[in-house]
Amino acid sequence: MELMISVVIGGMLLLGFQRLLSVSLSAKEGLSDEIRLVQQARFAMTRMTKAVAGSPRLVLPLADDVDTNWPENIREQSDPPTPPIGDSSLATAVLAVTLPIHWDANKDGIADADNDGDGRIDEDWGYDNNNDGDDGIRGIDDDGDGSVDENFFGTSDDEDAEYDEDRIDGLDTDRDGSVEEDTGRDMNGDYAPGLAGVDDDGDGSIDEGDYGDDDEDDLGDEDWQDSLVFYLQGTNLIERRAVPWDTSGDSNVTGIDYVESVIAEGVTYLRFERIATTANQKTHVSIQFTLDDGEGNSTEMATTVRLGGEVLGLP
Repeated sequence: MELMISVVIGGMLLLGFQRLLSVSLSAKEGLSDEIRLVQQARFAMTRMTKAVAGSPRLVLPLADDVDTNWPENIREQSDPPTPPIGDSSLATAVLAVTLPIHWDANKDGIADADNDGDGRIDEDWGYDNNNDGDDGIRGIDDDGDGSVDENFFGTSDDEDAEYDEDRIDGLDTDRDGSVEEDTGRDMNGDYAPGLAGVDDDGDGSIDEGDYGDDDEDDLGDEDWQDSLVFYLQGTNLIERRAVPWDTSGDSNVTGIDYVESVIAEGVTYLRFERIATTANQKTHVSIQFTLDDGEGNSTEMATTVRLGGEVLGLP
């Protein structure tokens, strides 16, 4: 009888221990899922903030255009989709900057953004500022109206149904809120190579060559704007990075040569905002997103980062 009682008690204790162990393991697994989600969110945020902080130019979002009824300066997207604002037909979130000036993916000692290898960055754009054959950035809704690559076959770099209307002069020439976002071959619009009346390249000659040769190096349109883009594909956050080698298979290196990678999965909300600045302030970007693993775990992150706020960024 005593033996039977001992066996029963031992069995009850063992069953209780098993249940406790099961609960502990489940709690540990749930905690691990939360940790992985937070780690993924931190990785994605680091990629985006380092890109902005290391870049000399914010491409997207554009500044808000008062002549439209949707906000170009705020790009917001969610899953399930939220209704677009005004005449826009689709709400999409996108962040694009020019490549940080020190990035060198192929380790050749030349910055990836220095397409002609002359030690200068983005100094000689063409009609198609991104040199990708499409309006704005290829495959991206630049102006937030819900359409992609519309209008002028690669020459309307802000997708506003006009082209080459905002030259490099520090002014909002076309009065759309954005500055210098849609230049022509003659980037400053003075009908002369480089700056009219100036020996740009220091060779002793002034305004020699073609008017589209903005750096007076006997070449034209050879150093375009290389973009680093973040956007949603379903619920995957994609990083698209221009690279200095041929990925398209056409034996040339142009704006269609880039690599893409998923930096976060399960993105249910994404928001980018270009924060308005005065002449004495640097541009800032607000970044906000939510990750959800579909198992009841979610995490939110938000920050504001200054464009070009640090010398070094993430390679």
